[in-house]
Amino acid sequence: MNPWIAKARQWLLGAMSIVAFLVVWEVLVRVLHVRPVTLPPPTAILGELAGEWHWYLDHTLYTLLTTLGGFALSVVVGVALAMLLVGSRWFEHAVYPLIVALNSVPKVAIAPLFVIWLGTGSEPKIAIAFLIAVFAVIVDAVHGLRSVPQDVLDLGTVLKGSTIDFFFKVRLPCALPSILTGMKVAISLSLVGAIVGEFVASQRGLGYVILSAQGTFDTARVFAAVFMLALLGIVLYGALAWAERRATPWRRVEG
Repeated sequence: MNPWIAKARQWLLGAMSIVAFLVVWEVLVRVLHVRPVTLPPPTAILGELAGEWHWYLDHTLYTLLTTLGGFALSVVVGVALAMLLVGSRWFEHAVYPLIVALNSVPKVAIAPLFVIWLGTGSEPKIAIAFLIAVFAVIVDAVHGLRSVPQDVLDLGTVLKGSTIDFFFKVRLPCALPSILTGMKVAISLSLVGAIVGEFVASQRGLGYVILSAQGTFDTARVFAAVFMLALLGIVLYGALAWAERRATPWRRVEG
């Protein structure tokens, strides 16, 4: 079967599942006479989005930028730390326990500190997104760098290449699939981090929209913002899945 046809069928099946879920939701809400403040029907949510689409788009773009900022920082720092952890046993023993300890701390608990240190702009949101996402990049990058096949390592020894050349020309390309897997996890975590930051202190972003709508019991607006978040997450994950297929054409990548 043509791979494009197979992919189109997958997308069609996914779209049909979403439509069926929304139809069932709409019918149940109306048949059971559920109050809109408790659970609005999908038509009300879509009407909310359609009526103020430019306003939602502005807040979505703000959340997107902070998410991408935290994600990019997590990839750069995460891969660099993974290279140091794999390349230096001393660095691993000294720093890895600290990384694990920092990852164990609930990020919501320390988010107010970033607001105190960095202010109420986009910087604390990026910092929180980075802190939540970076551990996933480190773990997968370390795993990939240490999973180079033994025959490849032996070949590098026979060819007597420099350590740096071997690292960047052999070990790092072999670790690319694992690094990309960590990046797919990190992009979703970066989005979570950006929303956490907007919950703590923000006047823009989808997190701010949810928090302000909660205060006025505007449930339709809350669901509209959640819908935009879900759409944003799907697009970001899909973009990384596409990049993974392009960067590692020798692998069969699902998703």
